[in-house]
Amino acid sequence: MLGFFKSKSGSDPGSPPADSTRAQAATATSKPGLFKRLREKLNRGDSWLTYDLANLLPGGRIDETVLEELETRLITADVGVETTEKILASLRGKVARKELGDLDALIAALRDSLLGILQPRARPLEIGSIAPFAILVVGVNGAGKTTTIGKLAHHLKARGMKVMLAAGDTFRAAAVEQLQVWGQRNGVTVIAQSTGADPAAVAFDAMQAAQARDFDVLLADTAGRLHTQSNLMDELRKVKRVMARVEASAPHEILLVLDASQGQNALQQARLFNEALGVTGIVLTKLDGTAKGGIVFAIASELNIPIRYIGIGEGAEDFAEFDASAFIDAVLKKD
Repeated sequence: MLGFFKSKSGSDPGSPPADSTRAQAATATSKPGLFKRLREKLNRGDSWLTYDLANLLPGGRIDETVLEELETRLITADVGVETTEKILASLRGKVARKELGDLDALIAALRDSLLGILQPRARPLEIGSIAPFAILVVGVNGAGKTTTIGKLAHHLKARGMKVMLAAGDTFRAAAVEQLQVWGQRNGVTVIAQSTGADPAAVAFDAMQAAQARDFDVLLADTAGRLHTQSNLMDELRKVKRVMARVEASAPHEILLVLDASQGQNALQQARLFNEALGVTGIVLTKLDGTAKGGIVFAIASELNIPIRYIGIGEGAEDFAEFDASAFIDAVLKKD
């Protein structure tokens, strides 16, 4: 479960205290529903990885033809060539040692291999004892940063935390308005300035306000930018430095939001944002917009960055901590 400390000042002004135990129980109840819906999205038609493999087993034997078909499916599902080669090398070794006698054994071995890739990266966000715990949210245009912030604010407030939002995407008036709508919906404070204001100034003011008013968590939005735009990446570095002027250890989490439907391009985004800022966590959004989802394995295999959350829709309930086992079941199984 998400690590947290009790809010020093209770809930936000004007809103009732959250019943943390009840909220956690509700989340635990709704979580299987989210992954069930994810399974339905990833398994449209014949898209799931193990579809109809039984018909490829001559005499029930696992042979190179079956492994080549699985290799093709992994690559076309956006797992990527390098990660696919790692998975197939493990399976071929088991076939050579005659450890895979039937389809069930093959699928079990595939699941173990996939779990070995994802499990080490499935690490929930732990909110530390420093207040405010500052989370800088970054990503390219259209990845879903502002929506993710709104969902995460809901997620944290339900656990008894006092949350503030900083509208750091000052280039789009609609972004500020969108964040303010999420703030009203969740009953949390939003710090905003006029359109075109310096994003670093917004972050600085929000850090000071959150510190002075004993907020537990500050979620700072940023303008979307292409990972190849060096001047805009420099601006993010400035925001990061300015937050550290208020609290030397801030930001305590640099959360990269990636659109899973972008496939291998999402992996390249993660590489470059990590090089520029030192990303500490990833949120994968729009998994409902792709029938593949394999990019999750490529990111986990190639980058040593925790995957914190996934999102599959627009609502606050369409958001959950990343569960490696449940995700793999969604990829492998139709039922």
